[in-house]
Amino acid sequence: MIKLTRVDHRLLHGQVAFKWSASLGTDCILIANDGVAKDELRQAALRMAKPNGVKLVIKSIDDSIKALLSGVTDKYHLMIIVESIADTKKLCDAVAAITEVNLGGTKTREDRRQISKAIFVSEDDCQAIKAMNEKGIRLYVQMVPDETAEDAMKLI
Repeated sequence: MIKLTRVDHRLLHGQVAFKWSASLGTDCILIANDGVAKDELRQAALRMAKPNGVKLVIKSIDDSIKALLSGVTDKYHLMIIVESIADTKKLCDAVAAITEVNLGGTKTREDRRQISKAIFVSEDDCQAIKAMNEKGIRLYVQMVPDETAEDAMKLI
């Protein structure tokens, strides 16, 4: 069961690993990221950041989609972490079980504007958010579980 799908450019760090997984009762974290799936050093660093008793799986976007559609992840209370809004849209387009997305943090760049404390979006990101919203996916900004969620559509 998917408990949370989160966009966070830092992927797995204390706030995500401990606060969100404890709040949700997560027993498995899936990092869906093409770059990390090919980088043993980044994988090793991420493994050190995971909470005890929580399984960590790192797959490419396409392999994540295959795993989610196959049912192999159904036995877990799963948190999916994705680095970008574009990759999240790709997951959402393929996996109907993803019904909401938490925007937790995206990188600042010159071609992006800030819509909340830690969310910076490009025009392409805004279009992807709108497309996911039109598909019925709830998108919200929330850094930590005890913070009030903000509707992402109202921010863009």
